Amino acid sequence: MIELDPFYPIVPDAEWMARLAGQGAKLIQLRIKDMTPDAVETEIAQALKTASAHDCQLVVNDYWREAIRLHANFVHLGQQDLAGADLPAIRAAGISIGVSTHSPEELAMALAAEPDYVALGPIYPTKLKAMPWQPQGLARIGEWRSKISCPLVAIGGISLERAPAVLAAGATSAAVVTDIVVSEDPEQRTREWIATTAPWRNLPTGCPPA
Repeated sequence: MIELDPFYPIVPDAEWMARLAGQGAKLIQLRIKDMTPDAVETEIAQALKTASAHDCQLVVNDYWREAIRLHANFVHLGQQDLAGADLPAIRAAGISIGVSTHSPEELAMALAAEPDYVALGPIYPTKLKAMPWQPQGLARIGEWRSKISCPLVAIGGISLERAPAVLAAGATSAAVVTDIVVSEDPEQRTREWIATTAPWRNLPTGCPPA
């Protein structure tokens, strides 16, 4: 099982990945939207080069076919993508899988896929995209933690200031989007995230810092 860092930024393109990996981020998800198929492959290929150069774990959002072709080793699947994914092919390629969940029913479907991590969200209100689910809150993190044996990623409305409470509640990683990409100084914000999450780094899954 691939070890997850407590700081898990999600970025829109390979250029953003290079900016954050250059500051020391060790786990980054590439979530590409509205690009042509050729551009998607180019972005993933560039992100893989960056990951290799900086000893950073790249997670490819949704594009599992491209991940197989380009020899990525981790993908993240939403529930709709999970339903249409060829899980045996992904596993045969040696690719780890993370799966989004928002409800007990989705958690059951995710666990049936034997994921390498489960993501829960939104933890807090988020303006990133319209969500049909109410904020889960910190208590739900503990509930999910008690039901799974794999790492747990918390996502949705998580800021640097909220991260310690999220990790203390039982999340293995705090996934973050807007707190980084809309920051006036994303590089500095990344360094702050790395420092703030240091007490949870290299701990056994689900264990709080002493």
